[in-house]
Amino acid sequence: MYDKGVLLSELNFKATRSSGAGGQHVNKVSSKIELSFNLIESGAFDDYPKVLIQEKLASRLTKDGVLILQCDETRSQHKNKELVIKRFFDIINSALVIAKKRHPTKIPKAVIWKRLKSKRNLSEKKANRKKPGFN
Repeated sequence: MYDKGVLLSELNFKATRSSGAGGQHVNKVSSKIELSFNLIESGAFDDYPKVLIQEKLASRLTKDGVLILQCDETRSQHKNKELVIKRFFDIINSALVIAKKRHPTKIPKAVIWKRLKSKRNLSEKKANRKKPGFN
């Protein structure tokens, strides 16, 4: 479908300082990783997969067709980079999956008969609770 090596070479990384509670070392270290991938200028995909990804990830892409992901889960820049790359490939793979078309099925006659029988039994049970009428 696509070449992982070419796709990895097209990724841009930027390291920034992580948000959250401070500490002695936190203001000196850039451990947060921001991944950006330009889908429109990518050479890793053909036209159809690009369109498929654009449709599925429309809410996650910028107006210029750039996918931006961030990771600041760990204190290590390298682990954050690995996590964001894994998340990126998971998102791309899920966007390339084509869902099967659903074929509606008929309700079996035995199921319809069973439902009507249970309705009949319930109405008889409720009718038996009434006081007998003397006419």
